[in-house]
Amino acid sequence: MDKAGKRSPKELGTRPVRQLLMQYAVPAVVSMLAASAYNIVDRAFLGQNVGALAIAGLAITFPIMNLSAAFGAMIGAGGSTLLSIKLGQRDYDTAERVLGNVVSLNIVVGAIFAIVAIAFIDPILEFFGASPDTIVYARDYMLIILYGNIINHLNHGLVNMLRVAGHPNKAMISVVGGVSINVVIDYIFIYHLQLGIAGAAWATVLSQTIGLAYLVWALCNRNDLIRLRSGIYAMRRRIVKNIFAIGISPFCIQLCACIVVILINRGLKTHGGDLAIGAYGIVNSITFMFIMIVMGITQGMQPIAGYNYGAQQYERVTQVLRYAIVYSTIVMLMSFVLCEFFPHIPIVIFTDDAETTRLAIEGMRVIQILSPLVGFQIVVGNFFQSIGMARKSIFLSLSRQLLFLVPLLLILPHYFGTVGVWASITVADGLSIIVSGTMLWYFYRHGAFKNQTDIDM
Repeated sequence: MDKAGKRSPKELGTRPVRQLLMQYAVPAVVSMLAASAYNIVDRAFLGQNVGALAIAGLAITFPIMNLSAAFGAMIGAGGSTLLSIKLGQRDYDTAERVLGNVVSLNIVVGAIFAIVAIAFIDPILEFFGASPDTIVYARDYMLIILYGNIINHLNHGLVNMLRVAGHPNKAMISVVGGVSINVVIDYIFIYHLQLGIAGAAWATVLSQTIGLAYLVWALCNRNDLIRLRSGIYAMRRRIVKNIFAIGISPFCIQLCACIVVILINRGLKTHGGDLAIGAYGIVNSITFMFIMIVMGITQGMQPIAGYNYGAQQYERVTQVLRYAIVYSTIVMLMSFVLCEFFPHIPIVIFTDDAETTRLAIEGMRVIQILSPLVGFQIVVGNFFQSIGMARKSIFLSLSRQLLFLVPLLLILPHYFGTVGVWASITVADGLSIIVSGTMLWYFYRHGAFKNQTDIDM
């Protein structure tokens, strides 16, 4: 208890690190899996009831979704990291204003993004690789998703804030509940009402709206140290600056992901056609599920690392990093075994089309070659972000996406066709793993924690 008897997350600096990571990571993992289920459920229902071209149309929307997520991640991850650091410093007034500023920024940025994207939806989709056969699916889905863009941004932002404020279980309930509702509405809209891809989009927006209502309720608890209340929503220049300074790393990751997906879609369209794009949508859904587990582990790591860094308990910061690396490596090893040796098992959920299945198996086996080491690379990048060292995190994200993957996607497909597209991802992973390991070694070898963070403390 702290500050007039209200609950505070001081346990982050006192309880055993392994127990804390499990306490925070398990709900985060469940939440991330549930979040990925939004897309998996949509693609599975559409693939089985509308067809392979619907999955391809949905895959065309990935760059817009990634770009929207880039802005959401900048605010959500930046705000939650800043919140955890301020809580570690026991600067509770600023911490509460960080929460309010996250709400305001998500509303403003979410609205602007939606308006611009809706105004230019057809040219955007065509640039991203849509054909006359797939653009109708992509447009119908994306317009509805954009109508609910503010809701989507607020959902992601407030889930992060609720988790860092000491309520990982409530954050999990919000996401899992939203996904469960999404499955039910998807089934009704697609199977019974025959609304097709538009039904999948409306199911997503409606379920996210219900999840947001729960988040707002959970963050208005008067017994909590940090809560939504009047007087905290006016944007403060210093807070906004720090949110962007920290959040620029996940923003760059998502922005680069947008560029990468555009190149992947265009490369697959050129060398394999619409079905190859649909296969990528399936492969992305399966591999992304394991990546989301790792991201859940890093989200569990974030408040522990951020709090103890702010409290100058550096040994605890190192402990949580070690545990996160071990658990993430185990997860990605499981991904490798499933996708390399039993690829038909997950693919059959999405499609029974023989050519799409063949292309998906081919791509998945190539992409998964280095997957046991990918967890390490993800954890290291998020570790630097968690302790406010945004420049290091940004460099790691840019090196994989822009320095390695983009040039490879421009070169290899010309010589190896669709296999070159898949191989580009694997080679970029290998190079980024080497860079991440080198940076982490250098960080500890030359005075870990002596550097200043990239925020105005």
